[in-house]
Amino acid sequence: MPDSMSEQLQRDMECEGLLECFHGLKQLDKDCFQALVSADSPLTIDEIAARVDRERSTAYRAVQRLLSAGFIQKEQINYDQGGYYHVYSPTDPSQIADDMQRMLNDWYAKMGQLIGEFETKYEQPERVGAEN
Repeated sequence: MPDSMSEQLQRDMECEGLLECFHGLKQLDKDCFQALVSADSPLTIDEIAARVDRERSTAYRAVQRLLSAGFIQKEQINYDQGGYYHVYSPTDPSQIADDMQRMLNDWYAKMGQLIGEFETKYEQPERVGAEN
């Protein structure tokens, strides 16, 4: 169960916590992202799996979650003799930050709407005969 907002505000968080907070990413996802960020060039799934010391299929699932969240990019490399493979690299941090800012703004607007609905729904009518 997710922490309440007040609990999250009281916790010490690092910027990498945004990966979990905004997209529900797991520690392995963060490890794979860090492996890609620290690499000098794009990596294959096998290279990512080796850097995070996990099975290829496990690393692949983490990479798919990162792709879905927009944190990494996939590029197809073609062999001269036919066939291809994929390599992965991190998305530009400013693009990720812009996407998170848009998501936060949308969330803020939605919460404002729900707070207004809450106030309207539970507003107490003035009591008849109440003294002012």
